[in-house]
Amino acid sequence: MSASKTKSNTVASDEGALEPTLSFEQAFSELENIVAQMESGQMPLEASLEAYKRGNSLLTFCQQSLADVEQQVKILNERQQLVTFNENND
Repeated sequence: MSASKTKSNTVASDEGALEPTLSFEQAFSELENIVAQMESGQMPLEASLEAYKRGNSLLTFCQQSLADVEQQVKILNERQQLVTFNENND
């Protein structure tokens, strides 16, 4: 399997280097902080651009993490079959 297809829980930093594994919660918290800083309107243009790049990487990571978990969440129904979880299942 090529490196581009290998699943990774790392997020690129501002400089593009990979940092240690982040949890979804850590990435989401950092993304919330970035959004709050950008919404304040107090960041210089260059800092806003870097924050946007970092936020975009974090958003992609969070979306992929949620998609991975959604794919894994299965429930066992009355017929002993695995089915995808949805809120309507009891």
